[in-house]
Amino acid sequence: MSFWTPANKRKSLIVSVVSMFLFLVPVPYQGQWTIGIGIVAEALQATFEEHLPLFMTFILILSVVGTIVMKLAVKSGADWAQRPSFTKDLLDVTFFWGLLRVLGAIFAIMTLFELGPEFIWSPATGGTVLFDLVPVLTTWFLIAGFLMPLLLEFGLMEFIGTAVRGIMRPLFKLPGRSSIDALASWMGSGTVGVLITTQQYESGYYTKREASVIATNFSVASIAFSLLVINFIGMGHMFIQFYVTVIVAGFVAAIVCPRIPPLSRKEETYYEHAGKQITEEVPEDKSRLRWAAELAVKKASNVKSAGPIIKSGVQNVIDIWFGLIPLVMGLGTIALVIAEFTPIFEIISYPIVPLLELAGIPEAVDAAPAMLVGFADMFLPAVIGSGIESELTRFVIAVLSMTQLIYMSEVGILLLRSKIPLNFWEILIIFLERTIITLPIIIFMAHVFFF
Repeated sequence: MSFWTPANKRKSLIVSVVSMFLFLVPVPYQGQWTIGIGIVAEALQATFEEHLPLFMTFILILSVVGTIVMKLAVKSGADWAQRPSFTKDLLDVTFFWGLLRVLGAIFAIMTLFELGPEFIWSPATGGTVLFDLVPVLTTWFLIAGFLMPLLLEFGLMEFIGTAVRGIMRPLFKLPGRSSIDALASWMGSGTVGVLITTQQYESGYYTKREASVIATNFSVASIAFSLLVINFIGMGHMFIQFYVTVIVAGFVAAIVCPRIPPLSRKEETYYEHAGKQITEEVPEDKSRLRWAAELAVKKASNVKSAGPIIKSGVQNVIDIWFGLIPLVMGLGTIALVIAEFTPIFEIISYPIVPLLELAGIPEAVDAAPAMLVGFADMFLPAVIGSGIESELTRFVIAVLSMTQLIYMSEVGILLLRSKIPLNFWEILIIFLERTIITLPIIIFMAHVFFF
């Protein structure tokens, strides 16, 4: 084993420990729990908070201009625009995604300068996306995207994945390394978990089914966001009961959802451009920990210099800022306009009312829209639920919003834009499945806690 050298061992161990503290180890910060990259991201956001909406509006405009220039160059037959490259992949997008970039830039300009119809730039729609959501994503993805190669390229995924495969494979039918995605989500941000899953899928470590399952079932809401929701809804005194219910309901959904369509029908094949790269099976002549260590050191030995790592981190950030944030601004605003200014969610939630009344949920008519509006944005159920008098009902709404996981203003867009084989209708079905599976559990536990 030529890679089993003291230098490679040190490199794997040191960087893996550092990346664990950055992405996975919870630390107290300003009265709440977060992770290392969260502290840096929040500090950056606090420092540049006033300038981030203007800065990202400029980035959104630049994304549109770059896309137009690339399209014109491809059409004119320019040599540089024909060759495969990171820039071409970033800017040479389909008409649909290009249109969403244009809409994102237009909505950002309208919101920043309060131009045009108020329903676009109001604090409840475009204002929420540009001034609340985009700054958070900008700073989180700046830090997470730049530092993610430390988590992925130095053997930590290989070590933990092999070590816990005996638990993850029989219980969830997933590789052990998927536990890293869940931990990064749990302690930091659900979007970071999806980003890790996307990177692992495109690198050949997850099959199409595994990537789809992990992205929709293990990119859980962070502890910090959970605290925000339960306090916003006026029930901070019940955080322990709240989070226990989230864990139990989410655990059941993570077992059931992968075993039913559409997730159960996903192919067990790897991303075509990468092929299978994963090896978590332990040889008979080696212990699990020894094999995990060998895989980790071998992975770290492939990193010869800092250059490719820095380049990969920079490309991650640019890809997110130019490719994802415009979609968040465009689709996120549209989703919030539908939720705030149309009766669509109220209409489609009518069938839920008698079920909630049967389950003994007070104020069922007011609560029903909150059960589905989370598909637009995860925070909207808390906004709607905060005006409900019944603590039991507010508790159910808050927990359900945490266990549904998939919301279009952020995670849904990230999934649609990724190469993970999930379309809009499949995402919607999985959202509804998670709602149907978790709601009875949540209602039962709520009645136990409020008995």
